[in-house]
Amino acid sequence: MSTLVVNKPFDITAIRRDFPILSIEVNGKPLVYFDNAATTQKPQQVIDALVDYYTTYNSNVHRGVHHLSQVATDAYEGARLKIAQLMNAPSASEIIFTRGTTESINLIAFSFGEAFVNEGDEIIISAIEHHSNIVPWQLLCQRKKAVLKVIPVLDNGVLDLEAYSKLFSKKTKLVAVAHISNALGTINPIANMIHTAHEHKVPVLIDGAQGLPHGSVDVQALGCDFYCFSGHKMYGPTGIGGFYGRLELLDQMPPYQGGGEMIKDVSFARTTFNDVPYKFEAGTPNIADAIGLAAAVDYLEGIGWEAIEKQEHALLLYATEQLIKEGGITIIGTAPDKASLISFLIDGVHPLDAGTIIDHFGIAIRTGNHCAQPLMDRFCITGTMRASFSFYNTFEEIDSMMTAIRKVKQMFL
Repeated sequence: MSTLVVNKPFDITAIRRDFPILSIEVNGKPLVYFDNAATTQKPQQVIDALVDYYTTYNSNVHRGVHHLSQVATDAYEGARLKIAQLMNAPSASEIIFTRGTTESINLIAFSFGEAFVNEGDEIIISAIEHHSNIVPWQLLCQRKKAVLKVIPVLDNGVLDLEAYSKLFSKKTKLVAVAHISNALGTINPIANMIHTAHEHKVPVLIDGAQGLPHGSVDVQALGCDFYCFSGHKMYGPTGIGGFYGRLELLDQMPPYQGGGEMIKDVSFARTTFNDVPYKFEAGTPNIADAIGLAAAVDYLEGIGWEAIEKQEHALLLYATEQLIKEGGITIIGTAPDKASLISFLIDGVHPLDAGTIIDHFGIAIRTGNHCAQPLMDRFCITGTMRASFSFYNTFEEIDSMMTAIRKVKQMFL
């Protein structure tokens, strides 16, 4: 059985035992998993929650009067409440389940766009966004003949906030910006950015795919109007996530999809839609993975956000120090406020070649443009190597990565 750490002194050995995959070997070497920004590994507690649902109370939720349906409904809606409490949402009804951040942004872009965006209106995004927070807004602008404006990024990977403040006009309808850059690790000053937008009476969407996994998020303190997240990046299952949305806006937004559950009454003449959140959750939801996500939240809160942030920051500082000391390496994105993620290049070596060699050492890093191609164009590169750290990683694993990097340099330079 796995061991849940409940607000005890940080015990990396016990924590790593909770993640079965961390004990495997890759290419005959112990797995070193530094691709946590893409997806995190799952503790046994999450795996057990999925198995428990499918083996003891598998049933569709809502509307069923039989025992299994009621148990499943309680667990599913309990997961919604847990996410609301995690984000300090005023009401669980303001948490909408989706497949993840990408679907959340697409839902809001369509539904908010239908309600509030007209020809000539403007949407503001930033130059460091993931494609999932670019393309949906491009599609909205094409559909509505609206205008997309982009906040520039400075050479160190920090957004140009002076330029940001000048992008607003009477036609600005929404700001959509990442909490943390998936490609650079830059932590954006979203509280200040939200305040600036609200001074212009403009709502703000936060892409929190990289934000929620690394620390506590208080949507009321931030004042954001939407906050999107993905379960698989916070130690939960794939295919589940969602967003917080301010009820005043959600009530005015039309449904994204039609079907069961999102209706109150249907006839061939007309349909009356259900209340929020169900208005946006057509069809059978991802019940099992919502329950698994709740188990992941329990696990994270058992360790404690302060301990998680402390461990990940220590790993970031150590890895940065080792890369700089090694020499012949260029770090892309040197913002003073960063999450536990480093994008870098070995000078003179293509990142794909380097990543392939590093994989032979059992070390998983990500190479490429990280679904942030406009950002790579801004820095005049095709891509980077990205090492992203979790609280279950160790300093010794970083040392292993450095050994692999030295091997790459020996082979190519």
